[in-house]
Amino acid sequence: LVFFLSLSEDKVWTTVYHDLPMQTSVGVQLPVLQLNYSATMDQISAITSSAEYCEQFISYSCKMSRLLNTPEGNPYTWWVGKANEKHYYWGGSGPGIQKCACGIERNCTDPKYYCNCDADYKQWRKDTGMLSYKEHLPVSQIVVGDVDRPGSEAKISVGPVRCQGDRNYWNAASFVTSSSYLHFSTFQGETSADISFYFKTSASDGVFLENLGNTDFIKLELKSATEVSFSFDVGNGPVEIVVRSPNQLNDDQWHRVNAERNVKQASLQVDQLPLEVRKAPTEGHTRLELYSQLYVGAAGGQRGFLGCIRSLRMNGVTLDLEERAKVTPGVKPGCSGHCTSYGMYCANGGKCVEKYNGYSCDCSRTAYDGPFCIKDVGAFFEEGVWLRYNFHSPGTSMKDLVSRTLLSSPDTETTEPDLNLNKEELSFSFSTTKSPCVLLYLSSYTQDFMAVLVKPSGNLQIRYSLGGTKEPYNIDVDHRNMANGQPHTVNITRNGRDIVLQLDHYPPTSYSLPTASDVQFNSPKALFLGKVI
Repeated sequence: LVFFLSLSEDKVWTTVYHDLPMQTSVGVQLPVLQLNYSATMDQISAITSSAEYCEQFISYSCKMSRLLNTPEGNPYTWWVGKANEKHYYWGGSGPGIQKCACGIERNCTDPKYYCNCDADYKQWRKDTGMLSYKEHLPVSQIVVGDVDRPGSEAKISVGPVRCQGDRNYWNAASFVTSSSYLHFSTFQGETSADISFYFKTSASDGVFLENLGNTDFIKLELKSATEVSFSFDVGNGPVEIVVRSPNQLNDDQWHRVNAERNVKQASLQVDQLPLEVRKAPTEGHTRLELYSQLYVGAAGGQRGFLGCIRSLRMNGVTLDLEERAKVTPGVKPGCSGHCTSYGMYCANGGKCVEKYNGYSCDCSRTAYDGPFCIKDVGAFFEEGVWLRYNFHSPGTSMKDLVSRTLLSSPDTETTEPDLNLNKEELSFSFSTTKSPCVLLYLSSYTQDFMAVLVKPSGNLQIRYSLGGTKEPYNIDVDHRNMANGQPHTVNITRNGRDIVLQLDHYPPTSYSLPTASDVQFNSPKALFLGKVI
């Protein structure tokens, strides 16, 4: 097999060449042109079948040599494609349409015809275009008929077959109930197994796939929101490999899983996380003997996977999830879910979370509550009034903060300076017509502090003072007036020296603390909310 890969326009093209020279002359002595490719027809068929898009350039240069004999005659020329089928359309057109590209675009030299060459001019003309119906490619033979008259001449050019994309890359199925599953024939992976797929979900656990034997089995599952497990038994007892992610895997984003097993070792990788490897015992059983059907999704009464799986490949074979999902209850072809249809009902920045029998709205990172994040849980601040929260223990959540915050008072402070922060994540909404004012102030037992305030101009300012510098580090947002009485949402995330700020629907903006600044917020003491200066 000889083919070439090329990268252009951010696409990778697979190209298969043939031996027919460009501008090959055709005459009575040579009315049939045969194309011999650098790969077998079976190999080319495998490429075109799995590709998302394929094309092949074809050109007919003519002088008194008609091509398709449009508009109503029988074609003089045709080409043979895959499965030795004859085709009577030309480049730039499609199956069943006896036209050339100029006939489709209505710009032929003579508008009475659908191909330039069909006008039968004594001057050179040509009809060119791309053949892109990949089920018919490649061109293996061309038969030219109208070259037996005095003065008739024709030249043929055929480009290589070019394919790009993976048709199976987006072959997906959506599992929408706790008992949803697809079943396929038994996985044949006795001595070698290579399984890869993508998934996305907002559920915290579920079985991706499983195949059983008498005692042998193989299984891949989401064990928790941060763990993927690959387990199997070849007769030596169960083996489990777990990859733990520092980030949530149920974030409704695509994640890639690749699991491999052979007689020497087994491995599991999730996204770009480190590869987890387990060596096989030097003695014992090595063959994975399975007999049941392969279940993708729920199996054996276990909690099934809720979400989407796509591009599932097992030992090099892509399973057609979409076709099987079309005839399977509880599974839908493609990738969709309740959140796709109803996620917009989670208002004010609430996150839609898929459930087996519906969906729910996660309002934890908003200033709202209720089923759809529309119940305002904020407070109205009169002039001179603020809320103060004293940190009683490390790791207190914002919901605790809201439920336990009291009006400012001379309460005894019970916090011990035992909590240091290398990162914070703050999210809140506000509306005001007063400026200047303090929206949020985080104090400490040291000189460290962080503040969010509205300046006299109405613009927002964030201040960080973590030590190491004489003056606080200020972030000034001068592009709009925030004291206009309209609701505004503020999201601030700091991780070490890096700060990301997002206001309302505007794109996040990144900032960085000065090199001289410390990156640890030492001993937070109290959080103040609201104060009109």
